[in-house]
Amino acid sequence: MTYTKITESPSNHDHLEQLDTLSILNKMNEEDQKVAIAVEKAIPHITQLVDGLAERFEKGGRLFYIGAGTSGRLGVLDASEIPPTYGLPHTRVIGIIAGGDKAIRKSVENAEDDTEQAWKDLMEHDINELDVVVGIAASGTTPYVLGGIAEAKKNGLLTAGITNNPGSPLATSADIPIEMNVGPEFVTGSTRMKSGTSQKLALNMISTALMIRIGRVKGNKMVNMQLSNNKLVDRGARYVAEGLQIPYEQAELLLRKHGSVKAAIDAGV
Repeated sequence: MTYTKITESPSNHDHLEQLDTLSILNKMNEEDQKVAIAVEKAIPHITQLVDGLAERFEKGGRLFYIGAGTSGRLGVLDASEIPPTYGLPHTRVIGIIAGGDKAIRKSVENAEDDTEQAWKDLMEHDINELDVVVGIAASGTTPYVLGGIAEAKKNGLLTAGITNNPGSPLATSADIPIEMNVGPEFVTGSTRMKSGTSQKLALNMISTALMIRIGRVKGNKMVNMQLSNNKLVDRGARYVAEGLQIPYEQAELLLRKHGSVKAAIDAGV
């Protein structure tokens, strides 16, 4: 199937080196304003993914992100923030990047070209049919991601593909295509820019909506966050005080005793 690789299309702007700083920033911002609109158009498929995730999570399933380069790093970032924010163990949402954890900081040459490695990486986690695999690739052609998605589908897992090229191999091979056409990048081909921003927005939506669906949020509060520093203890105590309509000092004692906002509120009701 042929398709237009929008992520490689020439920028809408040229002679960038001749622009002053204000002009550069204004033109970048002009392009960035297109991102949220592109993400909005993908909400129906994001909804489908979150619903599928919630159903499987209730049965013990997990969410895996696979990607290379910027896309892989964004998946790792989203996964790493789930335990402190929502109190789930790090084994429930897992980010895997081509080249392994060392690729988070430094590029690992050719790691993304291996079509078999993603499935090998997933198998290290004893992956099963209750799990969901989300491939992230701006181009929609990354071999590491395509190979992982193909094997996951073959083994009966729900799959999704986050890409910035509609009609790409990733979009057509995943069960749920999340296609966000943000247009050409400000610097031609630099998908760490608008494409990466759209991926971050989509990942925020997926994981946050999932956490709400499985009960890790009450009202609008992070009631299962880890109390890992003074700022979070203070935030938690304020949540408990508000929820139970009690003095801050009493709320803090309850929080420290029970270990989470949810447990403290449940105990104090």
